[in-house]
Amino acid sequence: MSDEKSNEDIPVAVREYDAGEDGGQSAPDTSTHEAMQELLEKERQHALDCKDKLKHALADFQNLSRKTQSDIENGINSRIDEFMVEFLKICDDFERARQAFVERGTDVGGLSSILKNIDSLLARYGVKPIDALGEIFDPNLHEAISITRDPALDEDTITKEIRKGYISHNRVIRPTLVEISKKDGEGESK
Repeated sequence: MSDEKSNEDIPVAVREYDAGEDGGQSAPDTSTHEAMQELLEKERQHALDCKDKLKHALADFQNLSRKTQSDIENGINSRIDEFMVEFLKICDDFERARQAFVERGTDVGGLSSILKNIDSLLARYGVKPIDALGEIFDPNLHEAISITRDPALDEDTITKEIRKGYISHNRVIRPTLVEISKKDGEGESK
């Protein structure tokens, strides 16, 4: 055995007690016992404090983890939404081309098939068109760019859809451009 103390050695203080009349050892004095009880209580309180701190740290970590996950998802969804808006512009071009060919009497079967595939692709990824025609104007879904006077219609009824709007995962990625009705003389007559 070496003469050096290792870190694993625990110092132990041994006390000897005087032998009483019966030859046995006497009990330790009460001040030492009370001091040990106080020390034990302090250590219990320290352990409870550490346990509380650990619980708070774990809760903070879980909150941070959820927030980080949410931020990542929102960032990804934002980039996807930006891409989808640009893609929808191309879809609009296909739709205008199909309409122009229909007006000329040209066969539009191929374009119609492409547009049908585009609609299927959008639906598969949770992108849905906003139904607007005949609905009441909702500034969360629609953008009014024209007003027409029509006393026969309810106020703010959408009379014309100028550009289709879309929702992706319950978020409006592009509002529908619409014409709305007014009963009074505020709007333009058409």
